[in-house]
Amino acid sequence: MTLRESGEDYLETILILHERTGYVRSIDVANELGFSKPSVSRAVGILKDNGLITVEPDGQLVLTETGLKRANEVYDKHKLLTKFLNKVLGVSEENSAEDACRIEHVISEETFERLGEFVEKYLGE
Repeated sequence: MTLRESGEDYLETILILHERTGYVRSIDVANELGFSKPSVSRAVGILKDNGLITVEPDGQLVLTETGLKRANEVYDKHKLLTKFLNKVLGVSEENSAEDACRIEHVISEETFERLGEFVEKYLGE
């Protein structure tokens, strides 16, 4: 299934919020991303229809196994790209995070893997 960039951003945000607080609702996603409640509601419906999240009776958003896998893939790319831009290239933290957010959606798997190998060698991590 092809997921648009915005869908990946929603999954990543749900993952990050869940790691931060252990509980995620649509309003939390709206506040985090600065989007309107109707926009988030629509996106939640699409993610739910695609089997990437479930919505519990209390309104909690829960990533399915497939959704969690996809969210982790995007978030791993984000973290590596941010580290590369900041630690290797010396880009400011703010710009590194913003640029990583854009790049994470278009970078190929091959390039991502090679970048990971490079960062590991360069930073010794």
